[in-house]
Amino acid sequence: MTATEQTDGDITATYEETESERVLVFERRGKTAAIAQNREGYAMLKVRPTAEDDELERYYGFDMALDHAGELLDVSPAQLPVPEPAEDMGM
Repeated sequence: MTATEQTDGDITATYEETESERVLVFERRGKTAAIAQNREGYAMLKVRPTAEDDELERYYGFDMALDHAGELLDVSPAQLPVPEPAEDMGM
């Protein structure tokens, strides 16, 4: 699958699916935050500093994962652009 990118202000979100995961990465001013879920879409969401790093925390809900990602980027979670294919992440 090709990556889907969306930018709002100074935040860029990139969503893609790997062989094993759905990954949503936010980038703002050189900082990143990633949210990952298994490819089947039924497991908890993992929040990481980058797509490749170890998880910092796991969440059931997408809203809670977005809150954590917002904290990592020093923005409100409402400011994070979410590409359409990533809107159904979470349990």
